[in-house]
Amino acid sequence: MNRRDFLKSSTLTTLAVAGLSSEPVALFAQEANAAAGDAPSGPPIGCGVIGLGERGREVVNTLNHLATLPPVAICDIYEPFLKRTQEAAPKAAAYSDYRQLLEDKNVQAVVVATPTHQHKQIVLDALQAGKHVYCEAPIANTLDDAKAIALAGQGAAPKLIFQAGLQQRIHPQSLHVYKFIRSNALGTIAACRSQWHQKTSWRRAAPDPQRQQEINWRLDKAISPGLMGEIGIHGINLTSWYVGGLPVAATGRGGVLFWKDGREVPDTVQAIIEYPGGVNLVYDITLVNSFDDSYNLFMGSQSAILVRGDKAWMVNEADAPLEGWIVYARKEPVGDDVGVVLVADATKLLALGQMPSQAKQEDPTKTMLYHALEAFVNSIHSGKPSEAGPLEGYQATVAALKTNEAIVNGSRLEFKQEWFQLS
Repeated sequence: MNRRDFLKSSTLTTLAVAGLSSEPVALFAQEANAAAGDAPSGPPIGCGVIGLGERGREVVNTLNHLATLPPVAICDIYEPFLKRTQEAAPKAAAYSDYRQLLEDKNVQAVVVATPTHQHKQIVLDALQAGKHVYCEAPIANTLDDAKAIALAGQGAAPKLIFQAGLQQRIHPQSLHVYKFIRSNALGTIAACRSQWHQKTSWRRAAPDPQRQQEINWRLDKAISPGLMGEIGIHGINLTSWYVGGLPVAATGRGGVLFWKDGREVPDTVQAIIEYPGGVNLVYDITLVNSFDDSYNLFMGSQSAILVRGDKAWMVNEADAPLEGWIVYARKEPVGDDVGVVLVADATKLLALGQMPSQAKQEDPTKTMLYHALEAFVNSIHSGKPSEAGPLEGYQATVAALKTNEAIVNGSRLEFKQEWFQLS
């Protein structure tokens, strides 16, 4: 029986044996403890949220579930957004000028969730005011602004924490999968694939022409980093982290194929991002169709690992070595195959008397954003730099902006390695 057939033949009876066997320890030893949950706890850190659009409101709602980082102040120049968010955070002080929020002594940290092109001055002022900063990704829409932000973040350390909004780099599941990939579970990495499919126009309604232009900044070619900047940055960053290298080139194409409303920013793009050693990431993003949603796929000579949101599966090749722990691991269908479910926090589950192979989905309020903000406050308490710090945020932004440039020009763009350097 080959490895793949063996996986398919595993039964619930076999899995139940895991409760009596010591063999799963081999699996648990490979599993990553969630950095966010393991950092030392401490007193609540008052948080201010600057920018209360769709993302900013999501941040506020998430902070309401995170006792260590309560929202104590909110800010937006648009009064309807400010009033709407006050309903979710009635105890938070409300400001129309972010500089007033930075003067609030109850605010010890800020989340910058404004449009990307507005990040620079807000972040610089926040760090100057002595506030810890969580800045949504990409951290800027130009390389110059991104470098200025990253250098300020580095210069403020170790007293102040700067964290970029690279949620996948912080999430316990991503850290867990990273352990598998770096332990050579994939074998020789041959190809990577990412996609993000969602039918949405990106256009938002507004009561007047001026507000219409302001709120639809993502459709303004002059300031928007495009689909690859606003969305693709996460898949590119995850791939760079997992393959252990920065991109060396990108080829891209894109166009406005459906939402023909006068926009110049493509609603559909494809890109090939090249990495050292010949490994390519093929990326596909569209606002025209929702089929198959989004995922990141990593394929190697021994197995493939599929990451969808906060879930991951490993599908082994038939000729890969059969390790004993796989017998006891939880398995689920993955397309026409069967994959081993990669469960993060196995050590914690064992301590709670639970079997990782039988673990159910955690609290739905603990989203990827929740874990990212939890990691942020834990870095503040511990004084340890974030795993998505100034350099990581900067390099991810460079890769995404340059890939977007290749798409806009419809050409292949070779990356200069000095672009990724802060010094």
